[in-house]
Amino acid sequence: MDVDTENGMVAIPAGRVTLSDRRTERSWSVELGPYSMSRFPVTQSQYEQVTGQRPSSAHGDRLPVETVSWWDAVRFCNALSRTEGLSPAYRLDADAIEWLTSTDGYRLPTEAEWEHACRAGTTGPRYGDLDEIAWYRGNSDGHMHDVGGKRPNAFGLYDMLGNAWDWCWDIYDAEVYGDYRVLRGGGWFDEHWSCRASVRRRSHPSFQPDDVGFRVVRSVLT
Repeated sequence: MDVDTENGMVAIPAGRVTLSDRRTERSWSVELGPYSMSRFPVTQSQYEQVTGQRPSSAHGDRLPVETVSWWDAVRFCNALSRTEGLSPAYRLDADAIEWLTSTDGYRLPTEAEWEHACRAGTTGPRYGDLDEIAWYRGNSDGHMHDVGGKRPNAFGLYDMLGNAWDWCWDIYDAEVYGDYRVLRGGGWFDEHWSCRASVRRRSHPSFQPDDVGFRVVRSVLT
């Protein structure tokens, strides 16, 4: 399977998702219109094709790109948009960013979009048996794996849980953590309880964790 040519966009239907935060014991519902999401996380090969860089600590064309900051991810989105003749989704000015919601370019998913796409119509903690759908501490043999090696969810998305965490657009909790951004999905070194559709993690947007990558989405404009 040539992941770089097959890492196309999957249509995600409109829907409603309920998010929750264990620390604050808060939950909130979000209505979502349709959008599209990349079938796989961005791979090291794809990242290099767009940016000319290979920042990852592990090495392999089909491994998820990692050791990338949130800022690296949004810059990749803009660069990918330009290579395909699309209008970039973000306006960047030094350390400031604006999401241009009327554009058709690539961008990071909101955490509501991420969870809705991950669940793919399911309501439990995962969209299938963990060993069948994800690389995590219990089966990864201590390293990251090529994308697409586990069973996809009902929407046809691979590696939504495990392997590498995904950067999302949203700020995690501005009052407590400032501009830290949301991470979703769990990773190859995480225990099973971290690889659930509802689990939220956070990181500073300038940090480059070696277990964090990303996937891209596009808005469906009306």
